[in-house]
Amino acid sequence: MRLRALLETDALGLRLLGGEDELDRTVRGVMTTDLRDPSRYLSGGELVLTGLAWRRDASDSEPFVRILAGAGVAGLAAGEAELGDIPADLVEACVQHRLPLFAVNETVAFATITEHVVRQVSGERAGDLAAVVDRHRRLMTSGPAGGGPEVVLDLLTSDLDLRAWVLSPTGRQIAGAGAPLPAPLGAALAGHHLAATRTGRRGPYRAAVAGSTYSLFPIRNAGRGAVPAARDVRESVLSDWLLAVEADASDWPAARLDLLQGVTQLIAVERDRRDAARTVRRRLAQEVLELVQAGAAPAEIAARLRVAAPVLLPGLGVAPQWQVVVARVDWTAAGTAGGAGVPGDIAGGPVAQALLEEILVDPAVSGPDSADRIAVAHTGEEAIALVPLPAVPAPLPETVDGPTDNAGTTDTAEAPAAEVPAAQDPALHADALLAAVREPLSAGLADDGRLTLGVSAAVHSAEGLRGALEEARHARRVAAARPGRVCAAGHHELASHVLLLPFVPDDVRRAFTARLLDPLRDYDRRHRAELIETLEAFLDCDGSWTRCAARLHLHVNTLRYRVGRIEQLTGRDLSRLEDKLDFFLALRMS
Repeated sequence: MRLRALLETDALGLRLLGGEDELDRTVRGVMTTDLRDPSRYLSGGELVLTGLAWRRDASDSEPFVRILAGAGVAGLAAGEAELGDIPADLVEACVQHRLPLFAVNETVAFATITEHVVRQVSGERAGDLAAVVDRHRRLMTSGPAGGGPEVVLDLLTSDLDLRAWVLSPTGRQIAGAGAPLPAPLGAALAGHHLAATRTGRRGPYRAAVAGSTYSLFPIRNAGRGAVPAARDVRESVLSDWLLAVEADASDWPAARLDLLQGVTQLIAVERDRRDAARTVRRRLAQEVLELVQAGAAPAEIAARLRVAAPVLLPGLGVAPQWQVVVARVDWTAAGTAGGAGVPGDIAGGPVAQALLEEILVDPAVSGPDSADRIAVAHTGEEAIALVPLPAVPAPLPETVDGPTDNAGTTDTAEAPAAEVPAAQDPALHADALLAAVREPLSAGLADDGRLTLGVSAAVHSAEGLRGALEEARHARRVAAARPGRVCAAGHHELASHVLLLPFVPDDVRRAFTARLLDPLRDYDRRHRAELIETLEAFLDCDGSWTRCAARLHLHVNTLRYRVGRIEQLTGRDLSRLEDKLDFFLALRMS
């Protein structure tokens, strides 16, 4: 359809403010946004609807319009409900960039315009599309009957007999119709989606998992056949949502494919809302981080934390503890078919920020609003999360036997202090954070990306935040010294030798480990003697012959023979502490 046709429909309440010479532009879709920079969700040809919530003053209009024009949108429609008349600076910016501008009467809902555009653009589709869009319009209007992703997915199930779920890049379920998707299945589907996206292929992607076939639709895709945005796919691959449908879309007619692509556009509106809601938390984290890094007085930092705590922990007032998590995403190759460029062209901070926000979401909680405890800022190439921890009351100390006085009370002066059970410990642990997301994220990082993450200990005051930040940064460097695409380290690992390993140059590492371990690896390759495994077990058992033999299910004499062979091949003596330490370090660095 053409932009000109929108003015011929009185029910849309549109009034042309500028761009009469551009009314023959083709409209390929519609998008509603109040983001200051919605470029990541635009692919060209959209009619953009906005309530102007992004505009704080006149200087905001030209950058916003420039972004829309650069993305190739068909036109802009601004609602009059928020500010009344459309600001003159917005009209001037649209004239400057030759972008048609419409005013939307405050009595007309954006959902009405969305439905009309979808109907006109998709007039050739089957009758089931009309039914879905019509029901969606009624349910998505403001009020207690409002919708969301679940409404759209329910309609897909009831009208088209399609089971579908909206998933995060880690496989966490954001919305779904019917029974929840099992977490391992969601992670596997996300992994398939990320791997396919990295190849540069257009969706939907076909995935066979657990005996069923699924079609995976990128949420950011604005429609079948849309021109891909001119950016490196690595900038968004680790943060975009996906729509997983339990069906094989490879033999679907064009009408049904267009329908599902339209659904992804509607769900993208929810993604915009979620990102806008995180703006306040991101700003709070950025302000605290700047104070901490500038060496501000603890009283000033504490005051800022008192402002942040009610936002991050509603009803608590003040957070009794805080933890700091630092993440970094590094790219080491020139890119894939999905995007040309070099690692330096990709801003790592925003990528790590979006990814860390997802990682810190409680995996037991589904839905787009489950990240209300997360405040993540980014500085340079790293993302930094400020995580408040709610207080957990310690259980009463157990009664211990002791002498009683005449009143019948027990003397508990020697009773041990009670500890909070591990199951109730609210603190974040590095390994646990990545356990559920390692598989899908490794697929998205492919062979040219790495995610490293460090977690600090909990601190109880503003004075401890600077130390916690440095502790988390150093833990991340420890994680970066390890092999693997997705690595994490916690504060408890910052001790003795582990503290030093990240600073050993790579060539020194390789030479040291090769000198000690290569003779054993060569021998294992030729004789299958398992000397490396024996060495690791022997050191883990602190040199105890009986415990090590039991762990390896060997006779002690067999173990002694293997250890003797290790000493013979390396010229070392495993009864000497310094030789044990050298082997231990070589194994850790290998």
